[in-house]
Amino acid sequence: MNVDRRSVLKLAGAATVAAGVGTVASATGAAAAVRGGAAPGAVDAAPAARPGSAAAATRAAALVAEMSLDEKIALLHGEGWTSGTVGYAGRVLANTRLGIPALYLGDGPNGVGNGSTGVTQWPDSKTLAATWDPGAARAYGDAYGAEQAGKGHNIALAPCINILRVPYWGRSFETFTEDPHLNAELAAPVIEGIQTHPVIATVKHFAANNQETLRGSIDVVVSQRALHEIYYPGFRAAVQQGGAGAVMTSYNKVNGAWSHENRVAVQDTLRDAWGFDGLVMSDWGGTHSTLLTAHAGSDMEMPGSTYLGGKLKDAVAAGTVSEATVDTMAAHVLTAMFRIGLFDHRLPDPATVLTKVVSSDAHLRLARSISVQGSVLLKNAQVLPFTRPSSVAVIGGAADAGTRTHGGGSGAVTAHGTVVTPLAGIKARAGDIPVTYTQGLTGAADAARAADVAVVVAADYTGEGSDRTTLALPDGQDELIAAVTAANPRTVVVLNTSGSVLMPWLDDAGAVLANWYGGQEQGSALAAMLFGDEEPGGRLPETFPASEQQGPAKTTAQYPGDGVHVFYDEGLAVGYRWYQSSGERPLFPFGHGLSYTTFRLSGLRLERSGDGYRASVGIRNTGHRTGSEVVQLYLTAPAAAGEPSRQLKAFAKVTLDPGESRTVHLGLPREAFAVWQTPDTGWTVVPGSYTVAVGRSSADLPLEARVRIG
Repeated sequence: MNVDRRSVLKLAGAATVAAGVGTVASATGAAAAVRGGAAPGAVDAAPAARPGSAAAATRAAALVAEMSLDEKIALLHGEGWTSGTVGYAGRVLANTRLGIPALYLGDGPNGVGNGSTGVTQWPDSKTLAATWDPGAARAYGDAYGAEQAGKGHNIALAPCINILRVPYWGRSFETFTEDPHLNAELAAPVIEGIQTHPVIATVKHFAANNQETLRGSIDVVVSQRALHEIYYPGFRAAVQQGGAGAVMTSYNKVNGAWSHENRVAVQDTLRDAWGFDGLVMSDWGGTHSTLLTAHAGSDMEMPGSTYLGGKLKDAVAAGTVSEATVDTMAAHVLTAMFRIGLFDHRLPDPATVLTKVVSSDAHLRLARSISVQGSVLLKNAQVLPFTRPSSVAVIGGAADAGTRTHGGGSGAVTAHGTVVTPLAGIKARAGDIPVTYTQGLTGAADAARAADVAVVVAADYTGEGSDRTTLALPDGQDELIAAVTAANPRTVVVLNTSGSVLMPWLDDAGAVLANWYGGQEQGSALAAMLFGDEEPGGRLPETFPASEQQGPAKTTAQYPGDGVHVFYDEGLAVGYRWYQSSGERPLFPFGHGLSYTTFRLSGLRLERSGDGYRASVGIRNTGHRTGSEVVQLYLTAPAAAGEPSRQLKAFAKVTLDPGESRTVHLGLPREAFAVWQTPDTGWTVVPGSYTVAVGRSSADLPLEARVRIG
């Protein structure tokens, strides 16, 4: 299952990559405004019927008709594990009378968790997002789904796709990005991959779960517009394009209502507007009521039966919840089970495969490939790749015993076999090149000074339940890096972190590589990049601030909240949108990433395509080795739309040989121009002049053209 990047030239927005060089509009990329195509006015957001949904709903309704009230209620709550290692987070017992299989719910987004053995410890979700590659996301989902199925888990509690609102979030490594479009384009293929097996994907946490601090009590005060434009698009794509069978609600309240009993979010939006037909479960302990939950469109309490057990039966008897509502809740669970194949392709009892090895050489190759594709080369002063150095000094506790390959909490995964540390990977690749290792500050400068090149590895460790309190590296690692870079300008700083960190030593570093939490193949992937066997293929899925003072949420009320509420006063200005609107200059912008070769973009051209447009741009590899570039398209709406400028709407990852050229076509359907203004207007295309900008990051967009609508 090794991924060949040259075969994965899929780009966001239903586009294609054609051979040859595109027509050049002008040398600077400026072009006359294109008229026609997309029309102003409301956008029809009615969901299309998913294949298999009608048949699954029919089978579910027929089965519900055979069930007693007790049997239906038994589907609506489950058990958690209490002791020992069972390999899953919860279960719903089987109904042997009617042949309904048990449900086994297993963590987590970065591999099979809950203490399972014999599984692959994959690179984290941040690494996957940094690939900017829907094909890699699909391949990961397929392999991950196979491992969950092999362990008998027919519900995977993944993916996590909450927007990275603040870089301090403790579960940053579990999620993808700060951008709703990139989020959507990665969520759908991961889910599709998981559900090629009889495993229901559970997209989580719906919605606005963007911090760990006070997550179980905080009330998120956020505009409906920000929800629909920033925080919802990934979930909408997950259910409409990806076909997710389950949605997990979040711990927090949203605008006064607990997420699991928030009818505006669950029934009105998720079900009625988006057409979701599957089950909605709570996060563990996230159910708070019987009546409000049942009337919100939610279905399952996890774990336990405090509210959707005996109290639900009592509510039916009292007439406060109709049995028809219970029928609908049970049907949602069964519809997902039928649609994803849980009845027709039954998995083994997890107890019988507890020791089974489901990892494989193919999965390890894919894990290594994702780590390479998702590593981001932030800076390179001609230090990388190494050209047969005479000696290498490896420095830092994180290079060996203190290596960080995964985060904590429900995202933790126990690797089967060897976890390749950076030191082990470098030694294995170096061959007869001398490699020294120094763990801490004592002797680090001398070791770096004596070596041809130095590699200093730094890490943090984050997990579910708490946020970071600072963006500075912990445990004196900034001082260590400063000493090493001062001693040897040919120093590569490797960051195994959950997200952005401050870099007071940046000017002195020869190269900086964001390697995230790279999974058990992290060391092998790192060595391949250092020695030039592979090039880092990633681009930043989040902005790296230059200081703690940058970014939105500058007051306590805005983060982490006043103890009762947290106010999302920045509205749409999340991530790079904030930096563009505020004028703050980040350390590294969203979408940034360097290659071992060079590229030239030229000839942006727009043409009408269906009810929207198609952008074409030429790209040429002007360097001396094969490499990848991510062509990124950003759209600026007219002022009347009230939108942030330059928002990502399409992208393509392209791999080219030296001297090779291609024309990249990026689709801009009418929906790409739409904004969500009020509940009455919904999604609307505002008339006026739109600017299309194409380049290599949110801050490097040399090509522009205009589209006039209306």
